Amino acid sequence: MADYGDSLSSLEGKGDKELQEFLMVEKQKAQFNAQIHEFNDFCWEKCVEKPSNKLDSKTETCLTNCVDRFIDVSLLITNRFAQLLQKSGGM
Repeated sequence: MADYGDSLSSLEGKGDKELQEFLMVEKQKAQFNAQIHEFNDFCWEKCVEKPSNKLDSKTETCLTNCVDRFIDVSLLITNRFAQLLQKSGGM
């Protein structure tokens, strides 16, 4: 019976670790999504003075630059998360 108890304890420990890792990944996803929404709000407020049927060249340029910065930030965050996962032994 002692072997059964030891096996159960090791499974529970493994499950806890997997759950913690899962929760960490989900938290990172949530943080990333929150940053995306914040960035979108910022770009909208910065670039779009008033909604209309067409974008003027100033608004289009602003949005293009904003999207480019968004891609840069997304890559930076993604790479940072990958580094953190590698450091923690997740990969």
